[in-house]
Amino acid sequence: MTLSLQLRTMIESFQLDANYIEDLVVRTIAEDLAGGLDVTSEATIPKDQISIAEFRSRKAGVVSGLCIAAAVLEVRGITDYKIVRTEGDHIEAGQLLITATGNTRQLLLTERTALNFLGRLSGISSLTKRWVDDVKGTGVEIRDTRKTTPLLRDLEKFAVRMGGGTNHRMSLSDAALIKDNHIVAAGGVTQAFKAVRAAFPDIAVEVEVDRLEQLRDVVTAGADLVLLDNMSLEQCRAAVAMVKGKTKLEASGGLTLENAHAYASTGVDYLAVGALTHSAPVLDIGLDFKAE
Repeated sequence: MTLSLQLRTMIESFQLDANYIEDLVVRTIAEDLAGGLDVTSEATIPKDQISIAEFRSRKAGVVSGLCIAAAVLEVRGITDYKIVRTEGDHIEAGQLLITATGNTRQLLLTERTALNFLGRLSGISSLTKRWVDDVKGTGVEIRDTRKTTPLLRDLEKFAVRMGGGTNHRMSLSDAALIKDNHIVAAGGVTQAFKAVRAAFPDIAVEVEVDRLEQLRDVVTAGADLVLLDNMSLEQCRAAVAMVKGKTKLEASGGLTLENAHAYASTGVDYLAVGALTHSAPVLDIGLDFKAE
C-alpha cells in the first residue's frame, strides 16, 4: 500500500474506498505520462531539487477533494504536506488549501492530476451548496442522480454530500426506481410496481409518474417514493394534496436555480437535480511554488 494509514483513515471516514482511490490516482497519473516521462521537467529541473508548493483557491466556493489531492501527492512519494482546510469548508479566493514540500519534478507531475480532482469535486460541492441555500427553510432535501462521470460516482456523490446535498441511489441494486421505459415494458405502472415488489419484497421502490392520474394507483399500491417527472408547480401542489403524506414525493425535470425555491415550496420532499454532477463548473484552484 502506498497511502499512509492516516490518509487512508481520513478517506474512509467519508465513506470512500481508499484502495479504489489509490488505484484511480495511479491510473490517472499513468494516463498523464502515457508510458513516458515528463519531458519538460526532466529537461529543465535538476533531479534532486526541492520546492514548496501551495494549493490555493482562485475563486470562492465549497472545497472538496482535499484528501484525494493528498493521495496524488503520496502516490508520487510526497509525504511532507499539510491540509489546512476541511472537506466541505466555504473558501474565499486566495485561501491556502494544502502546502507540500518535496521533489520539484514530482510536485509538477502531481499538479494537474491533483488540481483536476480538486477543481471538479469542489465545483460539484459549490453548485450543490447554491441549490441547498436556495431551498433553505422549506425542509426539502436536494438529491443527486446517477448522471455521474463513469467510474467517478463515489467521488462525485461525496462532493454532493460536502455541499450539503443528499445522495440518491449509489447503484441500481440499492433501490428500485421504476421509470417510463420500465412501465412501457411491463404493460403499465401498476403492473411494473407489483412485479418489482413480488421479486424484491424487502427493497424500497420508487415510481416515476408523469401524470397525476398515475399517482393515486401507485400510492395505493404502496410505493415508498414517487418521482414527479417534469410536472408544473401546480401539478406538484396537486400531488402533495392528493398524497396527504402517505408517501414521499420527489420533483424532477425542469428544475433550475431560479425556480428551485418555488418547487420546494409546493410541499414535495426532495428535488432531484442531475445538474449537480453533470453540469457543475470546475472551481478554479491553482498550485504555485512558494518563493524562497
